Amino acid sequence: MSLTVSPLWLLLFAVPALLAGEYVQRRATIFSRFSVPAPVVAGLAVSLAALLLAMTGLLKLDFVTKVAWPAWNWIVTPGIEWGGGEKKNLTLPLLVGFFTCVGLNATWRLVRGGSGGLLVFWAVASVLAVLQNVVGVALARLLGESPLLGVVCGSLTLTGGHGTALGFASTFVQAGFPAAATVGAAAATFGVVCGSLIGGPVATSLIKAKGLKPQAQAGAVLEERSAEGGWLRLARDFAGRGGSAALHALALLVVIKLGASVSHAMQSAGLVFPAYMGALLVGLVVRNVCDLAGWNWINSETVDIIGSLLLGVFLTITMASLNLAELAGSAAPMLVILIVQVALVAVFARWIVFRVMGKNYDAAIMSAGLCGFAMGATSNAVANMDALTRRFGPSPRAFLIVPTVGGLLVDLVNSFNITFFLNFLK
Repeated sequence: MSLTVSPLWLLLFAVPALLAGEYVQRRATIFSRFSVPAPVVAGLAVSLAALLLAMTGLLKLDFVTKVAWPAWNWIVTPGIEWGGGEKKNLTLPLLVGFFTCVGLNATWRLVRGGSGGLLVFWAVASVLAVLQNVVGVALARLLGESPLLGVVCGSLTLTGGHGTALGFASTFVQAGFPAAATVGAAAATFGVVCGSLIGGPVATSLIKAKGLKPQAQAGAVLEERSAEGGWLRLARDFAGRGGSAALHALALLVVIKLGASVSHAMQSAGLVFPAYMGALLVGLVVRNVCDLAGWNWINSETVDIIGSLLLGVFLTITMASLNLAELAGSAAPMLVILIVQVALVAVFARWIVFRVMGKNYDAAIMSAGLCGFAMGATSNAVANMDALTRRFGPSPRAFLIVPTVGGLLVDLVNSFNITFFLNFLK
């Protein structure tokens, strides 16, 4: 028996499924311990259920993920024509919107405010992202697999995480790797778990072996870090901002539309770029021009909220509609590459990051943070550092630098890094 699930149903049930994922995440300690995102919990539960139903022969679910809705597709289509055109992925406007928010928050003042240490940490994290792709491609060729598998199991899913992996999935499919979404989701989940496991041991060994202590800072107070709000709480917060929320939403739509034309121009020039790249660049330019001119109407917190709302729905829909049966063919070589990547991150954090960042207590905490976002997400990095500082003492400098680099700056570099390897390997 087969059942076709329309895109409308996917869209309607995305938020309820996401809320269910948040409920499970809060109550199942294994997910909170490893900082597995709620949309991943929700989406994978649906895709795993679909796989089990298909394997037992009870029901085969076919998810339709492409739509030709004029009002939905127009915002990510170059030009002003309404309607017509080819079908697009249901999640494309959500994806482009999220990365537009990344661009709108990429202000130079944020980088400058973190001192020179932030720039150095950004540089070493970017070097690691490149190394992940070099190692991944080399191992994939050695194992007789497509070199694109090495990029998927490299910075795409590890430094990039679930959002970047799924965002580039269609581009990798076009480049000749049809299982990009499935392999990417599995590799990113593997990274989330390992990023939570290796950060603590790496930093703990450094702290104990070298007798490191927190730097005494008179009057310094380590701010409490509240847990990230759920999707509904963020939605209520956004709605409560009234006119400011409406202004930011309108600006976001304008930047997305302008970015669609920029992406189209890039792709017409023969470059392999993900669909969101144009909007990310336009957002970056708009934000920094506004800051330079003294027009401080863009609120970073509001932009963050919009990005979180869009990313949650995007990940839930994309993960739920994955065909996990496609994973079987790449499971063994993928596992080999990922195990080597875990060792690479641990060694790089222990011997490079710690030394470059000053060989002190803050450097050890930042090493644990890098293990978190270089193998999973910024939430992993914060979780690693939080556990360590509760045990050994505060590190305000690490909590300033690591989330800024892991949650924003390294993603900007990584997008170009992935794009370079895609163009180099095609």
